[in-house]
Amino acid sequence: MSTHRCWVYGDNVNTDVIFPGKYTYTLKTPEDIAAHALEDLDPTFASGVQVGDAIVAGSNWGMGSSREQGVTSIKYSGVSIIIAASFSGLYFRNCINQGVLPIVCPGLNAVVKSGDSLEIDLASASITAAGQTFNFPRLSPSVQAIMDAGGLLPMLQKKFG
Repeated sequence: MSTHRCWVYGDNVNTDVIFPGKYTYTLKTPEDIAAHALEDLDPTFASGVQVGDAIVAGSNWGMGSSREQGVTSIKYSGVSIIIAASFSGLYFRNCINQGVLPIVCPGLNAVVKSGDSLEIDLASASITAAGQTFNFPRLSPSVQAIMDAGGLLPMLQKKFG
């Protein structure tokens, strides 16, 4: 079981809001990329986020372009878990590739607010927050193997490296 502080956002947050496209080809270091995460949605995020925090979002998190910076900017900020009512398909896959755990959990975003704590129990596939317990679907064994390796590239490096 792990405890995480929440950053809560709404529905249809697109990748250009998560990481502004104007920085895609100009920023190179993880620190510079993290400094601009969510700047158009929540100017306090980059300066206030801490390692171990989690994002809780509404429906269709990560819609829009398939640029990986939408995930890497969050990862470089110290967030390794994103919980959403639903994800865009490409963003969900980019999370897995980057080793950021995507959890589909409808309803959680309606009961927590930014700054609240939640507990995630991966063994029972449940989240406890605001006095309620939410269940979520487990990852498939193949996706879990990628997550356990820290992402797709680390998994392939271990296998073929």
